[in-house]
Amino acid sequence: MVAPGFEEIEAVAPIDLLRRAGAEVVLASLDGEAWVESRNKLAVRTDIPLGDVGPDDFDLFLVPGGPAVRALRADGRTRDLARRFVEAKKPVAAICAAPLILEDAGLLAGKRFTAHDSTYSDLPRALASERVVEDGLLTTSRGAGTSIDFGLALVRRLFGQRVADEVAGDIMA
Repeated sequence: MVAPGFEEIEAVAPIDLLRRAGAEVVLASLDGEAWVESRNKLAVRTDIPLGDVGPDDFDLFLVPGGPAVRALRADGRTRDLARRFVEAKKPVAAICAAPLILEDAGLLAGKRFTAHDSTYSDLPRALASERVVEDGLLTTSRGAGTSIDFGLALVRRLFGQRVADEVAGDIMA
């Protein structure tokens, strides 16, 4: 899931690691545009518009952070989609400011999670010392600096520890 202004490391690192593990990763755009520009002007090609994403067709929903989170929150469809994935017993991953969307969806109540320190006034229960937090169907992470750990956690969730260890070894993590 990307929108203009997404934090590129938080999207590209997990995408790369998931693809190394054998996942088919489909990149969805908020506005349906074929190319979406990141926070630092890296353009990525998307595969489908957000409206074509649903839990019946995908195993995991990933939302990177960055300035794009404001637009995602204002739009509301990402919030609704995260809720639908959890209702369908499918995992949702959010990094940096994106856990705000999980909060908007009511998914953080009673859960352990982390997020970027810029969100702590809205997410005072965020576990500041944790790089990645997994609780039930949710995986959260702090930000760009934890993107590799976050991506490897997603590989482990979908493919198991052995594959995560292989991918980590391949990149010397």
